[in-house]
Amino acid sequence: MPDLILGKGEAICRMAVFNFTMLEAAGVRTHFRRFIAPNRIEFDLARVPDPDAEPLTQDAGNYLIPVQVLFRNELPQGSSVHRRLAAGTLTPAEVGLRAIPAVGEKLPHPLIEYATMLEDVNRFIGGPEAQRLANLSDEQFQAMRDITVKVNEVLTGHACKLGLSHCDGKVEFLVSSDAGIVLADSPGTPDESRLRFNAVHCGKQLLRNWYVDNGLEVPVSTLIADGVPRSRWPQPAPLPPEFLPVMSDLYRSLSQTWTGERLWNAPDLQAATQAVARLISQ
Repeated sequence: MPDLILGKGEAICRMAVFNFTMLEAAGVRTHFRRFIAPNRIEFDLARVPDPDAEPLTQDAGNYLIPVQVLFRNELPQGSSVHRRLAAGTLTPAEVGLRAIPAVGEKLPHPLIEYATMLEDVNRFIGGPEAQRLANLSDEQFQAMRDITVKVNEVLTGHACKLGLSHCDGKVEFLVSSDAGIVLADSPGTPDESRLRFNAVHCGKQLLRNWYVDNGLEVPVSTLIADGVPRSRWPQPAPLPPEFLPVMSDLYRSLSQTWTGERLWNAPDLQAATQAVARLISQ
């Protein structure tokens, strides 16, 4: 998406800082060091593995685990689960369901999935391949899953207190120099999680839906099938200019609601989501 949304970076940064602090209080080890106001975070560095080289060994020092872990509590519009079920690459049983789920259906238990992270086009993978790519022992791999469950519980619990639905999200990890599993990235922000308020997405998913509904989405599947390099993919069309201030209000309102900080003259979340819903439906 090519448009710069005023205030989005700071709003998400402040949410990330809040989440790291909350998760560390819950016993989750993270790469967070400190917040540099208004919109920067200092964090522990890690080596990024070369996907074409041999996996880094744990005695090589800190390294990023080249696998992302996804958790799903609900299946809103835009969830890849719907697309994969329709294509037959996923079955309802694998999602813990007896039949094809409806859009927005809540899962009886959170679904944990794995995907690659450093490939040109990331793909879903099973647990054994994820463990091999991550170069983790059985104990480390189980720890990564357990931390994911804990992160989901903490973030979902906080969202629930605020009247938000935490539909799904993803987390990334690194292996520390002492072989510990450390939470990285920026969990629980609207770029990493699908958050909804009164059934309205509070983040980029509603813009994705708008692009799709208006026939403006980039045909990624076709481009991949045709072997077109990612560098040659077309850029999405710019958003209509009237979207930008409304989206700016939404990100700031969400951040204020999530963190309790009142930094901007943003509308409350109910007003912000109603304004977005009216605009998208036009």
